[in-house]
Amino acid sequence: MNIVCLDMEGVLVPEIWIAFSEASGIPELRRTTRDEPDYNKLMNFRLDILRERGLGLREIQAVIAKIDPLPGAREFLDELRSITQVLILSDTFEQFAKPLMEKLNWPAIFCNTLEVGEDGGITGYKMRCEQSKLTTVKALQSIGYETIAAGDSFNDLAMIQASKAGFLFKSTGQIKKDYPQIPACEEFEDLLTAIRAAL
Repeated sequence: MNIVCLDMEGVLVPEIWIAFSEASGIPELRRTTRDEPDYNKLMNFRLDILRERGLGLREIQAVIAKIDPLPGAREFLDELRSITQVLILSDTFEQFAKPLMEKLNWPAIFCNTLEVGEDGGITGYKMRCEQSKLTTVKALQSIGYETIAAGDSFNDLAMIQASKAGFLFKSTGQIKKDYPQIPACEEFEDLLTAIRAAL
């Protein structure tokens, strides 16, 4: 039995923090897991900036409400879900993901959660588990699934490498150069073809 594990941001939807950076005029928030391999370091950096600027969940959700999936993402996901099981594994947060999942026709997603104060300020975050993408892939394998994974960033590499087949999708030139052994796709049609061949 197969299950496809997909990253969300940069693969199915635009990067939320980049969109918020542009909307808020804070260029430092453009930094993502494509730039910073240490997720805890990245999140603490982001939360410090939000606290300094007096920004909270409401402001970020207002930006997310205007984000649409990448062109072709919903059709790709619908087609993929018609032929195999699909699970989105993301380091984003429930409070960010829900409106985007609606636009993608409610696929299953495993992600994390934010800790939010009464004033709407983000006080912290709770990760679902350590190395959540790799841990989830290994857990799926332990209950009889063969995994196929695709993502674009540093935090996707472990689940890609641990799977029976894995692909970079719309990744950076540097990551593709550093990991030439991982097939890289740029278009949903090509990724769908590659996954079909791996099933």
